[in-house]
Amino acid sequence: MRQIVIAGNWKLNCTQSEAERLVGELLGRLEIADGVAVVICPPFTALSAVGESLAGTGVALGSQDVFWKDKGAYTGQISAPMLRELGCKYAIVGHSERRGRFGVPEPDFDDPILAYFGEKDEVVNRKLRAALAGGLTPICCVGETLAERHSDDTDVVVSGQVMAALTDVTRGEAANVIFAYEPVWAIGTGEVCAPDEADRVCGVVRNTVDRLYGAATAEAVRVQYGGSVNAANAAELLAKPNIDGALVGGASLKPGDFANIVKAANR
Repeated sequence: MRQIVIAGNWKLNCTQSEAERLVGELLGRLEIADGVAVVICPPFTALSAVGESLAGTGVALGSQDVFWKDKGAYTGQISAPMLRELGCKYAIVGHSERRGRFGVPEPDFDDPILAYFGEKDEVVNRKLRAALAGGLTPICCVGETLAERHSDDTDVVVSGQVMAALTDVTRGEAANVIFAYEPVWAIGTGEVCAPDEADRVCGVVRNTVDRLYGAATAEAVRVQYGGSVNAANAAELLAKPNIDGALVGGASLKPGDFANIVKAANR
């Protein structure tokens, strides 16, 4: 049976002191069953403090990004060895917001500005491979925009992103990748993909891995759902056969809600 992974992506939220308070409140509420892994991904500035708070708790530390070079003249970047030294075990790669595909319309983010967030598939692939090489488990995000869904391009977009992300990744490495299906139109909007449809698209991810590496690898790969996951809808989503966890945004900043999502995974 595949391990369920519940990851909280705090995004651009929490100073170091706020993060310490938040993780303290969360740990006081969490109950984690066997077969469930819980990951917290705070901003870079809080990684050290949160990592110290999580030590010995069974909750893992994750990064919101990783660069594909270990060191060099790359201002503003952070490498896998740096993250590992801080205690990170996971790294998110290819989040739609880094690809310049935002779920909530940003009034001051016009098209030229969005280009600065425009990570292409090749960049996502390099980051995924760097995470694997650096001993981190990548959580690779894939998903379609509302326009792509309305054009019936969901399966093509999602499958294409999966294939691109796995370029030059071996069968053994692929089995250790976590994919997170995050329909862009559901991120931060309060809209959630219907559980049956979320399960179907997570199945598209798994079927794509099957075509690339075979059934055994596809069965091993974990596929999360993300996109306005909350305490009210988590149990129904997590009960689906192709959904192996959740990548949680806003609700991960609410200790009670996040603890209830973990509790739904326990069941």
